[in-house]
Amino acid sequence: MSRRLLPPLLTGVLILLAWLALHTALPPSQKFLLPTPGRILAAASERAPELAAATGWTAAAALGGFALAATVAVGFSLLLASSRLVRAALYPYVMVLQMVPIIIIAPILILWVGPGLPSVIIVTFLISFFPMVVNNTQGLLSADQNLVDLFRMGKATPWQQLWLLRVPAALPYFFAGLRIAAVLAPIGALTGDYLVGTTSGGDAGLGITAMICSTRSEIPALYATALIACALGWLFVGTVSAASWAALHRWHDSYNH
Repeated sequence: MSRRLLPPLLTGVLILLAWLALHTALPPSQKFLLPTPGRILAAASERAPELAAATGWTAAAALGGFALAATVAVGFSLLLASSRLVRAALYPYVMVLQMVPIIIIAPILILWVGPGLPSVIIVTFLISFFPMVVNNTQGLLSADQNLVDLFRMGKATPWQQLWLLRVPAALPYFFAGLRIAAVLAPIGALTGDYLVGTTSGGDAGLGITAMICSTRSEIPALYATALIACALGWLFVGTVSAASWAALHRWHDSYNH
C-alpha cells in the first residue's frame, strides 16, 4: 500500500513546492494571480458555510445526473446490443445527442424546465450519458464467440445468454464507462450550474460561486472553489474505482498487473 501511495504523495509535494516557487518569482503586482496555499485555505475557512452549501448543491446535481445517466445507459445499451438493426437505427441519434453543444441546449432547458437543479441534472446527464452507453454496448457485444456458441449448443435462452454470459463479460467495460462518467459528472454539474443554475437569490453551486468570485476579483476564494471542485471529482472517481475493484479484482486480469 505504501508503494502505491508514496509516488502520488511525492508528486503532490513537488507540485506544492513549484507553486510556492512560482508565487515567489512573480512580480509584486502579479502575485495576486497565484495566491499561496495558506491564503487559499484562509479564504476557504472564511467562506466555509457558503462553500459547503455550494458543494452540497453541486454534488447533488452531479450525483443526480450521474445516476440518471447510468440507469438510462444500461437500459439503452441492452436495447442497442439486442439487434444490429436496432443499433443501425438508433446509434446515430445517440451520437447526435452527444454532438449538440450544451451552450445551445441550455436556453432550451431554461424555456422548458426553468433554471435550477432539474436543469443542471439534465445537463449533467447529457454530458455523462454517451461514454457509458458506448462502453456498455461494446462490452455486451464483446463476449467470447466460442462461449456464445457453447451457450447456443446448450440451448440457453436469450435471457440466459444475456445474464450469464454477456453481462459478466461487459462488467469491465461498464466500470470503464462509469469512471469516465465520474470525471464528467462534476464537470457537467459545474457547467450546468453556470449556464442554467439559479442566479437570482436561489441556491447556488460551485459554478455560480466561482463566477461571483471572479467578478468580485476574490482570487483566493476562486482558487478555493476550484480545489473543492477537483476534490469532488476525485471523490466520484474514487468511489467508482472502489466499486470496480470490489466487483472485478477476484477474477479480471486487469487487476493482476
